[in-house]
Amino acid sequence: MIDRAPAATLVIFGATGDPTRRLLAPAPVHLMGDGLLDDGFKVLGVAREMGDDAMLCDRLENFLREDGALEEEGDQRDWDALRDRISYRSGDFADEALFTALATELSGPVIFYLATAPSFFGPLVDALQDAGLLDEADGFRKIAVEKPFGTDLASSCALNARLLGRAAETQIFRVDHFLGKETVQNIMLARFGNALTEAVWNNRYVDHVQITVAETVPVGSRGAFYDATGALCDMVANHLFQLLAMVAMEPPNRFDAEAIRDEKARVLKAVHPVRPEDTVRGRYVAGEAGGKSVVDYRAEQNVAEDSRTETCVAAKVAIDIWRWAGVPFYLRTGKALTARESEIVIGFRDAPATSFEGVAGERPANELVIQIQPREGLHFGIVVKQPGPTLTTASVALDFCYAETFGFGRPTGYETLIYDLLIGDQTLFQRADMVEACWTAVVPLIEAWRQGEPEDYAAGTTGPAGAAALMARGGRTWRAIA
Repeated sequence: MIDRAPAATLVIFGATGDPTRRLLAPAPVHLMGDGLLDDGFKVLGVAREMGDDAMLCDRLENFLREDGALEEEGDQRDWDALRDRISYRSGDFADEALFTALATELSGPVIFYLATAPSFFGPLVDALQDAGLLDEADGFRKIAVEKPFGTDLASSCALNARLLGRAAETQIFRVDHFLGKETVQNIMLARFGNALTEAVWNNRYVDHVQITVAETVPVGSRGAFYDATGALCDMVANHLFQLLAMVAMEPPNRFDAEAIRDEKARVLKAVHPVRPEDTVRGRYVAGEAGGKSVVDYRAEQNVAEDSRTETCVAAKVAIDIWRWAGVPFYLRTGKALTARESEIVIGFRDAPATSFEGVAGERPANELVIQIQPREGLHFGIVVKQPGPTLTTASVALDFCYAETFGFGRPTGYETLIYDLLIGDQTLFQRADMVEACWTAVVPLIEAWRQGEPEDYAAGTTGPAGAAALMARGGRTWRAIA
């Protein structure tokens, strides 16, 4: 039985923006339906747009309805109950009077969720501290910061120094929403909770690891942000390295936040700086992806005509840990690709072929596929005998799907993150040293990619040809994006 979270006020800066609409708004509704929110839970939205409580509530309800978050039985009842706890305050984030008013209005435990552009992170935390809003005398005060945490190593270190100059590490929750997904959280349990998997989770049995986060959507309206960031800084130095850490970490001596984050940090600090020759960067040109026409990346709104920004990255990464000595980790992410697919593939070594000489059929190496989205589950490929009088082999799958087994259908993952914020569990949130280790690994690429051009690939394909060639150099192939 999961305990209710304690009473608290969730203050959302940027309450009328896109992150709130797509990701944050559904989570409290679902937590309400699950009985995990205390009767004293409240939401205070803060944004520059003029309006009142009813404006924000109507806006959020429209968001939820458009995204289908109110379709399940009971969702409307849960929303109606939550709506009565929502209030709104308009104001300029640079206006000291806004924070003075908040200090008068707020009491008890508070979470400040910064669902804003990264440029506001530092100034908002400064303003909160200056107004006394981070003083924990009458209850916890926590700050949730969405990625990206800087744009390179220097800016990341500067942001961490600024935040830690105003708040304790225990008050700062750096959010990577991928870590809230059920299948990502299941990685540790699938490994450490099963003797079979943990016994073979090393370089004696594992040939390589693939981590793919593929999207069909192009940059669209996010051109200004994306052109200044690119796939490397937006995805590789954040989402993909966090997934890598969960796959490669050593068993923690206990399952609490700091022990787990210590092990993840050790992995990230052991990642070799990625060599430019072990990477491929691509940029989409016109085509069709996700059933829609896509223009050239350079023709997207707010993208520079002479942009060198990559929209796809493939990289070979090495980790300086005994368990993974000689095992390459291949990372791949991109926009406007052929399908939306996020998964981790543990590719095992081939079984000795001596016993199978002359035997017909296919005998691919075993692989464990951890499917993150859109189908959440596990898929284990094994070799069996085909029915019939002759000895012929075939490849089949042992398959598990969350939705089919548990009826789980809430896709944002923010339910877990908001609940963990309320109870103070930092397991799924990044620590300053982890963030800086990720940036350290990609410093050579940031420097090298200031020159040259990405390789073009047509929207709706699997990415640049160089990505396949990168795998082929090691005698391997990517698992198909489908």
